[in-house]
Amino acid sequence: MKIEQYYLACLSHASYMITDERTKTAAVVDPQRDIDQYLKDAAAGGYTIKHVFLTHFHADFIAGHIELRDKAGATIHLGSKAEAEFECVQLNDGDAIEFGDVKMEIMETPGHTPEGITILVYDLAKSTTEPLAALTGDTLFIGDVGRPDLLASIGVTADELADMLYESINKLVKLPDATLVYPAHGAGSLCGKALSNETVSTIGEQKKFNYALQPMSREDFKKIVTADQPEAPDYFVHDAILNRKERTALHDAMEKQLKPLPLDEVVAMQQAGAQILDVRDGIDFEGEHLKGAINIALSGKYATWAGSMLTHDKPIVVIAEEGGEEEAVMRLGRIGFDNVAGYLEGGMRALESRPELAERTERITAPALAEWLAGERADAGPTPVVLDIRSEAEHAGGHIAGSLNIPLPSLEERIGEVPAGKPVVVHCAGGYRSAIGASVLQKLGREGVHDLVGGFQAWVATKEPTTAGS
Repeated sequence: MKIEQYYLACLSHASYMITDERTKTAAVVDPQRDIDQYLKDAAAGGYTIKHVFLTHFHADFIAGHIELRDKAGATIHLGSKAEAEFECVQLNDGDAIEFGDVKMEIMETPGHTPEGITILVYDLAKSTTEPLAALTGDTLFIGDVGRPDLLASIGVTADELADMLYESINKLVKLPDATLVYPAHGAGSLCGKALSNETVSTIGEQKKFNYALQPMSREDFKKIVTADQPEAPDYFVHDAILNRKERTALHDAMEKQLKPLPLDEVVAMQQAGAQILDVRDGIDFEGEHLKGAINIALSGKYATWAGSMLTHDKPIVVIAEEGGEEEAVMRLGRIGFDNVAGYLEGGMRALESRPELAERTERITAPALAEWLAGERADAGPTPVVLDIRSEAEHAGGHIAGSLNIPLPSLEERIGEVPAGKPVVVHCAGGYRSAIGASVLQKLGREGVHDLVGGFQAWVATKEPTTAGS
């Protein structure tokens, strides 16, 4: 038997395919919505994907269980507490699926969600009593545990889930120390606060080094795992609900969404409330873009930021480099944003005869900003507002003196806090988020918007002064 890990860096998401050589059977756990890699690898090895498992209803992405059911004929397996609208096999604690030398046993481990399970994978050719690995979903991460507060808004309190999580962790630590730990997420995921860059560990290592697995009382555990969690994007609730439902498969949704739209139609849709999403790199967007567009580049944490900055109930029109439209739409589909109306036909070339529809964003270097703040650039106009759109924790750890901190996800709703009538220099850590923030400011009608090239890292690198604290 073999366990293959698939790691999707842009969503910090790990999925798994377990294959048995004797029966040529495969099972996929927590698949991403675009399933071609599983189908391709299964075909290459001569395997048939007969089973697909969800360890829980994920909040940060749409899982590919519907797609694997439709394309491969796989049976969907969930924990006994899962309430799904599609046909599935629900498994209780201790239930198992066996094929050849593979045994996949269910351990109910709620806490991140009520229906959470861990899948214990046995290589029966080596041991029938000790699992080779535990696929822990979002219950146990490398260096962390799943946050218990994501479902508090839809009927389950964080306190109740933290109680469940405490019990689940106490079950997991009793597994043999050599048991491999394969979680569903790694560093960068908002499903926890201290996830490691490592993608595999052991129960023994986690008992030594994971803060949440140290001996402590129930109340101490609940305090520590609920403290200082990052703010979850609004789309998390949408995805957690959609993963329970019978829904359109990704391929079918994309067939309707990959539609070229002439410029006049895009402008009319924009005026009617459509969201214009420019997925080019920030430097290209800032050189010239359609007025009112938001820039979220494909080169970064595109899906997560699209889910944070856009809504799933208004049409989206994509502007991309030629050939990039399909990837942009597919990656929106990974988070359940199936509301793409199409893409701008011809990309930015469509604006060549309509220059009145285009605008640019000024870029400024750290030394030039320092001179401006020091009053050494009389030709530049009034002293600018420096807008730090990093998180509150990042800002407290060090920032440009006098800067205004409004985290990017809150920028539009807090725009009134940004002084009007003054130039604004936006910055983040390295430049990806600031391009988004600058585009939001311009979309909201602000003028004199500048993007700090290289962000706070560039400011520090030029040895400009910083301060810490709030």
